[in-house]
Parts: sequence; C-alpha cells; structure tokens
Amino acid sequence: MNNRILAVDDDKDILKVVKANLEFHGYEVDTAENWEAAQEILSAQLPDLVLLDVMLPDGDGMAICRDLRKDFPDIPIIMLTARDKISDKVTGLESGADDYVVKPFETLELVARIKACLRRVGPPVVRDNAAIGSLKIDYKKRIVTVSGKRIDLTPREYSLLCFFIDHRGEAVSRETIRKNVWKGSQIYSWSRVIDVHIQHLRQKIEKDPSNPKYIITVSGAGYRFAD
Repeated sequence: MNNRILAVDDDKDILKVVKANLEFHGYEVDTAENWEAAQEILSAQLPDLVLLDVMLPDGDGMAICRDLRKDFPDIPIIMLTARDKISDKVTGLESGADDYVVKPFETLELVARIKACLRRVGPPVVRDNAAIGSLKIDYKKRIVTVSGKRIDLTPREYSLLCFFIDHRGEAVSRETIRKNVWKGSQIYSWSRVIDVHIQHLRQKIEKDPSNPKYIITVSGAGYRFAD
C-alpha cells in the first residue's frame, strides 16, 4: 500500500505541483485549500503524513500543528512556509512539526524529507477491521459501531480504544497508556485525565458502564481490555 499524504495549502498552484510530483514518486495525495477541508479529509481517512502551510485562510498553521500533534501524535507533520528566519523554524518545530520546508522548494528535497519522516515512524500498520463481541472497528474509515450503531468518538478516545484493542488481555498501567496515547504531552501524576477519558469511552461503548464488559479496571495495575 502506498503512503498517503495530505497537503494543506491555500495556493492552488502549489497544491497542483505537489500532488503531481508526489504521485509521480508513488504517493497517494489528498489536497485541501483550507483547514476546514483538511478536517473533512482527516475524519474520513488518516494520512501517513501531513504537509501543512503556515498561513491558511481559516487558521494559523502553528496552532493547527499543535492541535494535530495532540490528536494524532504518530502522524509526521512537515510545515510549508515562505518564512525562512531561524526563529520561525524554531517556532514550527516547537509547535510539534517534524520538519520545516521553505518555499520555493525542489521536489527532490521535499520527497527526501518525506521519506526521512516516514522512516522515523516506521512502516504503517495496515489494518482493515476488528470485531470484539458487538464492538466493531473499521480502521480504514475510522468508524466504530456497537451492535450496529455508529459511535462518535473524539480523536483521543479513538486512539485510546485502538491502543486497548492492540493490547487485548494485557494489564496496562496509566503510565504505559500515557506514553503511547499521550505521546509528548505532560500529564502530572495527580492528573485524572486518563481516567476521565476512559470513563467517557466506557459510556460510549459499554452497555453498562458501571459494570464494564470491555475496559476492565485491574486493581493496582491499571486497565485491561477483555480478550
């Protein structure tokens, strides 16, 4: 399966050039001229990498990058910008970007940077679907259903559910969950953010959240997803 790239830029000409050249190099490319259109694409299918312009008509690229990093910690982000000051590059990287490319850029340089980012995160895990009892996940479409009814999850809840399913039958600690689902985020030992998210997830997927069938509390250890 070819890597899928999402390119977000308000310059139509740049998008056309990027799409044509990246497809020539074997990538599948989705394009969006603004953040609203990009969000629709993200909700339908996650890309393997995002090319994100700093200046968008409906949002600041730096702020969007920070939000993307929180919701999708594993997806590489390359910022595209006409700003070439060191301070701007530092700000972009501190916002969570994996790399920073200044316009105008050569296609070969962009492709090389994309390959480098994808190598760092490793090959994508290809999954079609999973079914545990009445709970089903269509990974390609990011659709979760319980007894045939679609369940709306936040990006973090979806990531948490996928993590639990990948570790079915294992007792996982809050620290393990934090490292895998909240990568790069600072969560203090006294914070209940993980427990709150699990509580919300239970309310959405469990028939009786007070007596959970899927996400089981393991005393002194953390949580275990029923196998």
